[in-house]
Amino acid sequence: MKFLLVFDFDHTIVDENSDTWIVKCAPEKKLPNGLRNSYQRGHWTEYMGKVFVYLGDNGVEEEEMKRTMTTIPFTVGMVDLLGFIGKNKELFDCIIVSDSNTVFINWILKAADLHKVFDEVFTNPAAFSSTGYLTVQNFHAHHCAKCPKNLCKRKVLKEFLDKQLERGVSYTQIVYIGDGGNDLCPVMFLKKDDIAMARQGYTLEKKISQLAQDHSPVECSVLVWSSAVDIMTYLKLLIKE
Repeated sequence: MKFLLVFDFDHTIVDENSDTWIVKCAPEKKLPNGLRNSYQRGHWTEYMGKVFVYLGDNGVEEEEMKRTMTTIPFTVGMVDLLGFIGKNKELFDCIIVSDSNTVFINWILKAADLHKVFDEVFTNPAAFSSTGYLTVQNFHAHHCAKCPKNLCKRKVLKEFLDKQLERGVSYTQIVYIGDGGNDLCPVMFLKKDDIAMARQGYTLEKKISQLAQDHSPVECSVLVWSSAVDIMTYLKLLIKE
């Protein structure tokens, strides 16, 4: 009996968007209009690449970025929740699937000593170049029309489950915890015994209720959460059963 917990990162584990939080490092803590307006829908990673070039051009170095990123607040109750999962690792496998990047997520989790809770992190690969600029790449290529160009979370989840099956690992239930529009695609992949935990008032919850109104509800059960306390309450019930 093992459960798979799948976490989004921005507005789920942390209570902000890590990609917009880094703007605190920019001169006057904001980006020039030309750069801000250059974002094209579905091409967020390319946009962030330009943001990192701008920061590098303005002399923002790795140490300052790291200092800024590790001040990002965790969602209420999240540190306790991850501590609880860490103490019950024999029952839970735990992964992150996020449109952030490896550098930000590693910094934030390691600073809070929470990185060991997660078995794998699937996110856009990032690294500092020899000139000290942060660079980011698309996570993968895919053919899903619903998802941004760089990441289809359904594809990540499906490939992870296939790989686990090859290792002889299958799950009693998948619990998917997220907030955003790009979490809908993997949620629609979940089966009836699985649970989607959608953050209250955010895009994922709205999209799921829209589907229900259109008489094409998702197959899995849906629970709405407003703090990680709600998630912990559910997980405690789950392991009592």
